[in-house]
Amino acid sequence: MTSPASPAALTAAHERLLADFDAGKPAALARVVSIVENRRAGFEAILSTLHPKLGRAWRVGLTGPPGAGKSTLTMRLTSAYREAGKLVGVVDVDPTSPFTGGALLGDRIRMESVALDPGVFIRSMATRGSLGGLAAATREVADVLDAFGIDVILIETVGVGQTELDIARTADTSVVVLVPESGDSIQTLKAGLMEIADIYVVNKADRPGADRLRNELELMLGLRGGSSLRDVPAHHGVDLRSLATREEKRALNPARAAREAARDEEASQWTPPVLRTVAAQGEGVSELLEAIQRHMRFLERTGELRTRRVRRLRERVIEVAERLLRGRLWGDEGTQRALEAALPALERGETTPFATAESLLANAAPVVSGSSAR
Repeated sequence: MTSPASPAALTAAHERLLADFDAGKPAALARVVSIVENRRAGFEAILSTLHPKLGRAWRVGLTGPPGAGKSTLTMRLTSAYREAGKLVGVVDVDPTSPFTGGALLGDRIRMESVALDPGVFIRSMATRGSLGGLAAATREVADVLDAFGIDVILIETVGVGQTELDIARTADTSVVVLVPESGDSIQTLKAGLMEIADIYVVNKADRPGADRLRNELELMLGLRGGSSLRDVPAHHGVDLRSLATREEKRALNPARAAREAARDEEASQWTPPVLRTVAAQGEGVSELLEAIQRHMRFLERTGELRTRRVRRLRERVIEVAERLLRGRLWGDEGTQRALEAALPALERGETTPFATAESLLANAAPVVSGSSAR
């Protein structure tokens, strides 16, 4: 059996570049990020060389609808981490320009106040059609920042709704940012959004409806937690005023139960806190930082951090395998000829797309393994 081809070896130019990278030179970091993001020659060899250095940075994802103030909040978090002496990497995933295919760079403009800080590295990336709100190379760029020695990586996604679930597969801590007036209370009913959030932030909390949205989120979290009404006697006509224990009283108020559970440092299950911020004024940022730290401690204490990171590695292997399979299969001239030859029979209804695909795959084993160049 032929073994799969290994990534190409590093060139002398790449070795010199990585020497500068290891020396902590920002220009080398920018060049490596560009090579990886744009899939230039040698990017796989570079990522393979950097892989043993991964796992030091904490990755925080910020997602939510457009106009929620994610960029301003990211800027505030960046400033706060820099004040604490942390090196910060910011990956802004912007909408793709319909004319150039590049990022619109709106987030970089909004983060101008921290862009010149030598301890901050900002990279704007275009989605390039990725429906998950993340550019295809976002995870690999985050790996590069991690290997460089960045302490905290903030990944801000373009707001595209429920398809932003990719953020949960990239970040250690996922922050969902909502605002009172954008109809976000409806979003709380969607299982996907409920499942990805480690922390909820109601931004622009000085506007009407902020308290109502926060209460709705906490209510949904309390009901989802399953603790509400668990200890309430199941008997018709029971006098609820006679309930005496703290647990029984809390069970009647799911929102309060969720709020208290979110503050429990020794809990075996994480309950997302719902925080209020006014990012434009810097209000609530310290509480968000503390919540991220508490989530970090929880993941480390329970072993969930290792579970998440192993799952992320598994998904990366699958992602790379699928990319290689797609490239080898459809880049093979023999496969393309076989597909073209099958189209007339498909058109006449003599075969089906499923049968044709099975036939192509059955004959493509040498191509997929990389042992043939037909």
